[in-house]
Amino acid sequence: MESVTAVGRTVVPAREARAARLAAGQRVSVVDLEGGQVGDVFAFAAEDVTEHLSAAHTRAATNRLFPAMGEPFVTDRRRPILTLVSDTSPGWHDMLIAACDPARYAGLGATASHPSCADNLRRALAAMGLSVPFTPQPLNVFMRIPVGEDGRLSWLPAVSRSGDAITFEAAMDCVLVVSACPQDLVGINGGEPTSLAIDVSAPN
Repeated sequence: MESVTAVGRTVVPAREARAARLAAGQRVSVVDLEGGQVGDVFAFAAEDVTEHLSAAHTRAATNRLFPAMGEPFVTDRRRPILTLVSDTSPGWHDMLIAACDPARYAGLGATASHPSCADNLRRALAAMGLSVPFTPQPLNVFMRIPVGEDGRLSWLPAVSRSGDAITFEAAMDCVLVVSACPQDLVGINGGEPTSLAIDVSAPN
């Protein structure tokens, strides 16, 4: 890996994304700055970004819809890439829903210019000189998608509060991308997307 992200904060403006390079052992927190904001989190192996955090492989590894504290998120090659360290939010997170993309917004009646997490991912990686030919299933932090007894999903507003954070430790050198989800046509962000932050701390 060419470099690692310096210790400190990167603000992710509403409807945009930012990327950070992490060294194994560094900790990274995704912080909801104003409350009620969903973040799409993607992670890629630094030495080969075609290897990525995989929600499906993580569910198989942990036997959960979302890992418990101390459990890993794994890649599509079944290697740990992040470990869940702490969570000060009410604990709602999702690994079922795909990243929003232009086709999703077209189906909801939005204009072609509506921002999306898929486009945000592409731009954030491009700013680091990287690209991938796909959009992985994201880790949707603060996203409240309960599964009913009948198997149906509900799209509910995020209940994270200002300053709530979920923290991970990098299990390998990796590239992390966080998109402050621009979804404003269903209620997950309360109709008005706001900013997130990426806080990086030194390795243990």
